[in-house]
Amino acid sequence: MTLLASVPRRSREFDKLRRGHLVPLLASALIAAIAMTLVAWVLWPTWTARTFDNNERIPVSIGETLFNIPPHAFRRKVQRHSGPQESIDLNFLYPSLAAPGAPRRVTAETIDETPPPIERMFLSIAAHHDSLAPDARLRTIYPRYLDETRPEPQDGLSIRAFRDRTPYAGEDLFVAEAPALDHDILERDAGGKPPHTFPHPALAARCTRDAATPGMCLSERRIGGADLTFRFPRQWLTKWRDVAGAMEELIVICW
Repeated sequence: MTLLASVPRRSREFDKLRRGHLVPLLASALIAAIAMTLVAWVLWPTWTARTFDNNERIPVSIGETLFNIPPHAFRRKVQRHSGPQESIDLNFLYPSLAAPGAPRRVTAETIDETPPPIERMFLSIAAHHDSLAPDARLRTIYPRYLDETRPEPQDGLSIRAFRDRTPYAGEDLFVAEAPALDHDILERDAGGKPPHTFPHPALAARCTRDAATPGMCLSERRIGGADLTFRFPRQWLTKWRDVAGAMEELIVICW
């Protein structure tokens, strides 16, 4: 009888002990849930995609020169922030210079035999650290490597080939002398920088030739402590005045 009577007593003691351990576990779980809720509430704004207004600008200092960049123009998200930076990479739709859309997803089933045409103008802005200015390079460096042949300008645009076995072999130099645009002075908004005159040719571009890939052109400008490098397809030079105007407009947009 004593043995039988001890069984319920032990069972009751075990239940009491189990309930004693269960209370701290439930309390710990409740505290953890509250903590996770607080963390989620604090971090929640960073999980939502931010949309930018078309008129919004991000102030970026490059070479101690201030630029105001449209958020959509950044090619790399890591560069999409205000403050000083060594360089930034931008792109704009051409000829509209509007916001580029999301790139088309390409898979093995949807890839095309021929690549789509390039419809963007690329712009890199980097601190020059007192390197040779683009205008000086055009006057003093390029002439050393140009072929002696001087074809007649076509529609105001001259072209000269670089000699073989030179640093620019396989490229051509295109130059259109000013004035070519309707304006060569960029007026700034009230409270902005003073008007800035560009004492350079209307267009100066060094271009690769069409081969397995389309030829690409590079045109440089210097503003303050930064160099601006524009890149665009060589075939656009058939309407070079539009290209020159687009580069001037991009300077107004970003500076």
